[in-house]
Amino acid sequence: MPESKQFSLLKERRFAPFFGTQFLGAFNDNIFRNGLIILITFQGVKVFGLNVSDLANVAAGLFMLPFFLFSATAGQIADKYEKSRLIRIYKTVEIGIMLLASAAFVTQSYPILFLLLFLMGCQSTFFGPVKYAYLPQQLATGELVGGNAMVESGTYVAIMLGLVVGGLSVAINPDTLYLLVSFLIGIAILGYLTSRAIPVTKAVDPELQINWNLFTESKRIIGFAREDRNVFYPFWEFPGSGFLALP
Repeated sequence: MPESKQFSLLKERRFAPFFGTQFLGAFNDNIFRNGLIILITFQGVKVFGLNVSDLANVAAGLFMLPFFLFSATAGQIADKYEKSRLIRIYKTVEIGIMLLASAAFVTQSYPILFLLLFLMGCQSTFFGPVKYAYLPQQLATGELVGGNAMVESGTYVAIMLGLVVGGLSVAINPDTLYLLVSFLIGIAILGYLTSRAIPVTKAVDPELQINWNLFTESKRIIGFAREDRNVFYPFWEFPGSGFLALP
């Protein structure tokens, strides 16, 4: 796909609102996570009897855990329901989480912040399969490589920016944290507004019966992937489709 055609996708409704929505989501995730870690480091906080270094590891683990637990279920939901509606639901959930997180930051309720970090990981887990299933339905075969490249590069730029903004927001305004919470709420709302422009993207399997058993469904999906080496090896090796690309 020519480079000019790749960037021209940013001018099209079938791609631009989706790109903006996922970019803002990854950006906000990392503002939240890094803001929490920096705040704990600055304050020398102990939560659950753990020191700062242990809490940083706990924060990373809490955000990753939903990807291991709920990815199989999230994939089924992405197949069963229309995707633009799902994205709007997930972005609404993000606004709710960020409102609660903002209150917890201002009151420095750290146990609640860790719970909300886990819930934000859940929100990202359910958004992920919709994110990767959307592109093949909206882009032509010749556009998929370029479109995926744009999404992946945007995601990692958002991660880096989120780390910077999250840290600076705490450093500039460590006492009240109003700057941090303004970013969290504002970006969540902006992400919802961009999601409203995403075109309707029909369900690929509306008759699907969801298997709510996390373990049997995960086992089934891994077994299915093993049947095709072209699917199985990228499943483990490509960060964008595995657990390493958390947003």
